[in-house]
Amino acid sequence: MPDRVLPRLLAVAACLLLFATGCGESPRRLVLTGSSTVAPLASEIALRFEARHPGVRVDVQSGGSSRGIADARDGSADVGMVSRALKDTERDLVASAIAQDGICLIAHNHNPVTSLSDEQVIGIYTGRITRWSAVGGADAPITVVTKAEGRSTLELFLAHFRLTVSQIEADVVIGDNEQGIKTVAGNPDAVGYVSIGTAEYDAAHGVGIKLLGLGGAVPSTASVRAGTFPISRPLNLVTLGPATGLAREFIEFAGSDQVRDLVQAQSFAPPAR
Repeated sequence: MPDRVLPRLLAVAACLLLFATGCGESPRRLVLTGSSTVAPLASEIALRFEARHPGVRVDVQSGGSSRGIADARDGSADVGMVSRALKDTERDLVASAIAQDGICLIAHNHNPVTSLSDEQVIGIYTGRITRWSAVGGADAPITVVTKAEGRSTLELFLAHFRLTVSQIEADVVIGDNEQGIKTVAGNPDAVGYVSIGTAEYDAAHGVGIKLLGLGGAVPSTASVRAGTFPISRPLNLVTLGPATGLAREFIEFAGSDQVRDLVQAQSFAPPAR
């Protein structure tokens, strides 16, 4: 056999073997981007989905709900993560709720204040109330922590208290929930607002924060589930038009009873059926 023929035969045989075994195939990849509230839950769901779908890889990236909307629209992501209901201007997108969450005020766990009224929150965030003593706390200045623009948590906060971004007088501007929680846990005089699910989980695991009641409502996953907490929202996966293929499989899995334990472990309420 000529020397030049044998290498070709070996190469063909190797290709056939790889084709038969599937070893040469690249893994199917699904990209999710968006809400930092949804991302930790989506990551846990992704691990379970990958375990049940060999050859599939799910890449979860945060960056805020605005990124999830933009990336789903321009094709940068297969699925966007959005921690709010869609707006009228977003009707080109299809949303599927995978959990329910709320937004609550948080303070350092050594702060004696346990709840705030709507009027007190508005006063604090517009600069009319600057010391904790005005709301039943110590005689110390309030460090006001707010969310960056483009975050759905900020949008819901503003909508509930009927405020605009220009009215907010903040000392610290943060991005994701964990950054806000670390900021408040590290400052005895700080106040912020974050996901109830994230705050409840962190507080239960020793992080130095407390969830503040709002107008008599108890901030908890249970109150979100019961519909008694005033600031609540769906946690959505969104696609440009109806989901198809692998994206559809993942979204259906993420909204099913097969991941209910993951939703509850993250201190979120399962989606309403």
